[in-house]
Amino acid sequence: MTTANPAARAQMADVNAGRRAGVAQADETKPALKSTEFYVYLIAVGAVIVASQLVGVMDNGVDPFRADKAWWFITLLTIGYMTSRGLAKAGSHWRHTESRE
Repeated sequence: MTTANPAARAQMADVNAGRRAGVAQADETKPALKSTEFYVYLIAVGAVIVASQLVGVMDNGVDPFRADKAWWFITLLTIGYMTSRGLAKAGSHWRHTESRE
């Protein structure tokens, strides 16, 4: 909607500026300890460690879920968690000078 009236244009500009200011103040991400993905990550790491211990050695002396394989899965979980946090923060409007709390 265009209008030739300068006063009406100024009023619309003020309304639009207020809308933008209200939107820009909200953060898109939460600190890591407040996000559910952190707790899912911790549970998954714990599950890998427990599974590695519970599998144990088979009758023929072979350990199908050795420590190196468990650490490999923990490494993959860590990479996934860090990637998800990075993607979540990539779209954040937070500025370095502002507090995250």
